Amino acid sequence: MFNNENKTILVTGCAGFIGSNFVPYFVDKYENYNIVNLDFLTYAGNLENLKEVEDHPRYKFIKGDICNRELVEFIFDEYDVRGVIHFAAESHVDNSIKNPGVFVETNVNGTFTLIDVAYKKWMEKPFTYKDGYQGCRFHHISTDEVYGTLSDDPNDLFTEETPCAPNSPYSASKASSDMIVRSYQETYGLNTVITNCSNNYGPKQHNEKLIPTIIRNALAGNPIPIYGDGKNIRDWLYVLDHCKGIDLVYHTGKEGNVYNIGGRNERTNLQIVDRICEILDEKVPLSSRHSQLDRESKKEINSYKELITFVEDRAGHDRRYAIDATKLENELGWKADENFDTGIVKTIEWYLKKYNLGK
Repeated sequence: MFNNENKTILVTGCAGFIGSNFVPYFVDKYENYNIVNLDFLTYAGNLENLKEVEDHPRYKFIKGDICNRELVEFIFDEYDVRGVIHFAAESHVDNSIKNPGVFVETNVNGTFTLIDVAYKKWMEKPFTYKDGYQGCRFHHISTDEVYGTLSDDPNDLFTEETPCAPNSPYSASKASSDMIVRSYQETYGLNTVITNCSNNYGPKQHNEKLIPTIIRNALAGNPIPIYGDGKNIRDWLYVLDHCKGIDLVYHTGKEGNVYNIGGRNERTNLQIVDRICEILDEKVPLSSRHSQLDRESKKEINSYKELITFVEDRAGHDRRYAIDATKLENELGWKADENFDTGIVKTIEWYLKKYNLGK
C-alpha cells in the first residue's frame, strides 16, 4: 500500500514508448508522489519497458481499459487520485487508416471516460472543487498532427493558436480528445492543461515507428522502407526532453492553456535514414558483418544506405510538421537538452545494446 502522505497521480498508458520513459524519470525526481499506471497492454504496451520501476514502493501497475468506467472510478476511489497525466492512446497512423474505429474508441471515448470521472470525483459542481481537491489537475498528452500539414516555408510553424485541421483518423481522434478536455475546462472549470508534441524518438519506441524500423531493418540486412519520395518533414523531439516538458507543464503551466513541445529539429525522412545509416556504418560496419548479411540478402553491400527502398506513399500523408515552442520556452523556461545529432546517437546506442551489437 502507498504512503498516504504522498499525492497519488494516475498516469495512463505507461507501458508504451513515452510513458515508459516518463515514469522512471518522474518517480526518481519526486519522492512525494505515488504513481498508478493504468494500461491495457495492447500490442504497443510492454511491461519490460518498466522493469526499472516494477518493484518500486511508489509505483503500482493496473491492467485495464481507460474506457472501463467502473475500473476508472474504482482507481480514483481506492487510491484517492489527485492528478491525471494521460498518455494512453492508439497512435500509429497506418493502423488508423486500416481500422479507425479502434482509434475513436480509445482516444475519444477513453479520454471522455477519464476526464468525466475526474470531474465527478474532484468537483461538487461546475467551478466548485470539493474540499481538499483544489489542486487537482488533468494533463492531456496530444500531438502536433491535430494541426494538419504545413507549407515548405521554414517560417510556417504550428503555434498554440493554429486551428485544428487533422488529416488522418488518428489525428482526428486526437483533435477530438483535445476538444473534450477543453470543454471540461470551459464548461465545468476543471483544471486542465494540454501539450501537443512533435515526433518523439529515443529508447523503448515500438518497432512500427520510423526510426526503429530503419535501425531494425538495417541491422538485419533487410530493405529499409521509405514512403513516397522521402521528403516528408517532421520536427524530432528526444523523448526525455518531452518528459521534462510534460513535468514542467503539469506543475507550472497555466490552467486551461495549451503548450506545444517541439525539438526544433526538422528533418526529411531521407535525412533521417541517411544519418542513421552513416552512424551504423561507423559503429557496426558492414565489413564486420558480411558473412551474416550475405546469407540473408544474397548480395554484398558496402553501406547500409544501399538498403534504402522507396515504397508506395501512405494515404493522406501530411507533408510537413514543425512546432514553434516559444510559449513553453518563454513562459516556463523549457529548453530541449538534445539536438538531433546527439539524440539519435543515444537512440542508436540503446538499440545496439538491445540487439547485442556494437561496442
